[in-house]
Amino acid sequence: MNKVVVFSMIALTLAVVTAQAQTGQKPSTLDRAEIPVEYTWNLSDIYPDWDAWEADLGKLQGLMDQYQELKGKLSEGPERILAASQLSDELGQLAYKVYQYPGLTRTQDTRDNEIQARLGKVQIVFAKFSQAVAWFTPELLLIPEETMMRWLDETPELAPYRFGITETYRLQEHVLDEDGERLLAFAGPFNGTPGQTYSMMANADVKFPTVTLSNGEEVVATNGVYGNGIRSYRDQADREAIFKAHFTIYDDFPNTYSSIYSGILQRDWFLAQARGYASTLEADLDGNNIPVAVVENLIATAKAGAGPLQRYQEIRKEALGLERYRYFDSYIPLVEIDWPLYYDEVQPILVESVAIYGAEYQETVKRAFAERWIDVYENEGKRSGAFSAGVYGVHPFMLLNYSDALNDAFTVAHEMGHTMHTMLAHGAQPFSTASYTTFVAEVAAMTNENFFLDRLLEIEKDPKRRIALLEHAIEDISSGFYRQTMFADYELEAHRAVEQGRPITATTLQQIYLKSLNDFFGDSLDDQDWYHNTWARIPHFFNSPYYVFQYATSKSAASLFHAQMTTGDEAERAEVVERYLNLLKSGGNDHPVELLKKAGIDFTTPAPMEALVATMDRLVTKLENELRTQGMLK
Repeated sequence: MNKVVVFSMIALTLAVVTAQAQTGQKPSTLDRAEIPVEYTWNLSDIYPDWDAWEADLGKLQGLMDQYQELKGKLSEGPERILAASQLSDELGQLAYKVYQYPGLTRTQDTRDNEIQARLGKVQIVFAKFSQAVAWFTPELLLIPEETMMRWLDETPELAPYRFGITETYRLQEHVLDEDGERLLAFAGPFNGTPGQTYSMMANADVKFPTVTLSNGEEVVATNGVYGNGIRSYRDQADREAIFKAHFTIYDDFPNTYSSIYSGILQRDWFLAQARGYASTLEADLDGNNIPVAVVENLIATAKAGAGPLQRYQEIRKEALGLERYRYFDSYIPLVEIDWPLYYDEVQPILVESVAIYGAEYQETVKRAFAERWIDVYENEGKRSGAFSAGVYGVHPFMLLNYSDALNDAFTVAHEMGHTMHTMLAHGAQPFSTASYTTFVAEVAAMTNENFFLDRLLEIEKDPKRRIALLEHAIEDISSGFYRQTMFADYELEAHRAVEQGRPITATTLQQIYLKSLNDFFGDSLDDQDWYHNTWARIPHFFNSPYYVFQYATSKSAASLFHAQMTTGDEAERAEVVERYLNLLKSGGNDHPVELLKKAGIDFTTPAPMEALVATMDRLVTKLENELRTQGMLK
């Protein structure tokens, strides 16, 4: 090739890359090597190279050998407990780094077999690690609780480990004798069978039908096409077509799905009874000492506060000009708008939005952007989605697949909330109490989103963009609070049916689901019976029972924090901010409900949920006013 042509091509490539770097616009390439380096994370903050990683992998094995030497010696006194606990911390911190380095590298390109092999080496060591530390808890529990409490009181150095040790004794009540635990262990391999069967039925063996759209296009009604279709097909007939085609795989096999789910319900009730719990809900919540009343309050308050949700659906029906309004119509945007939000534009807005937390918080957010904690854009082989992964002693790393859309901007705010939660917890807590539970994990992320929305609404004057912002915020509450609580209501009632000795059939599950759907949406949805098998489409029911309610509680806590930090006098607001930041700094040094209570959010009352209902009502009213201004409502 002619040298002039080559140099011209190089110059053009550099010009394009430079322009993209200056505007923050999504790169046109999927080649990771061509994405400007400032939009990729810097994993050398963990290890400078693979040789350093290999050295620590070897060191991990040596520490495990040291840990084994303490076996059989815990009863000798508190100094042995301290030595084992400190060594466990050292092992845990090292394990974080050794795992995350290849783990995060693999997310950059899941096709890389060499990285997969390195990850496999870590997994082999981790299997040995689990065996190496397995002796600690049984041996600890041989020490009388009275003796252990005295040792904790008399040994200040054990303070960082008090919570974990006392938790071990608290949960001992539901540990069976050796024969009982052995019997449950035999049943272990069967516990995952119903979930695996569901996965095979709903994913591996499924044959999705083809549907013809109004423009003559033929599409296969897969999960992705269905999800995209109900959010993008402006013609209601197309949304109905893709819905009916997609749901044939559930509507045609309700008895099979109900049989699989019955296995889940029966398994959960068996394990709860075996360990002496009064209900499956109590058994599931006890690990984090969450009262059953928390879930019951959530469901009751959400149902009682469903008015704004129903009003929103009625407003949508009128704005979209629909004679009949179905559940699949609730996903289509009210306005069509081309609004790219470039990554570089989002950064200063996000920093401004968290000013309420103080200059130090803002500076750390700036560091995350400037010091390459974030992997921003999609590339070939990169893992989908987004996450924030902590590395104790280093800093968190955020993975994004940013595509210049509004949802992507909120994802940055969300994941930055997780990142700051991790930074504050790791900075204030020893390793033993630095990790926080799922029950509080989403609070910081969702609170960040609330303030990000405030800032966008403050600076955005375009009517259609304001409608899009309000709709985003309302949909977030609709899906994160009402929908997840509706799911929690369904699975609680399904479990209670088993606990009461009622047979589980497709009809039983359909009736439970439709009742819950009606309790939340009332008359705002037409043709509700079309959704009688939706329960069969929710993988959380089959894979992680009693998990989804935590999205709703987190959303509630975030809304109440936001309300308290933006109302009242300056001193009151400052006090709430301080309590909130202390919550983030607390990591997992107490039970999650107690941590939130210290921060002023009491989930033994309906107050957090009522605050979110009030927020939903305000947002729906704002949206209604904007739509009237634009002539979309009478």
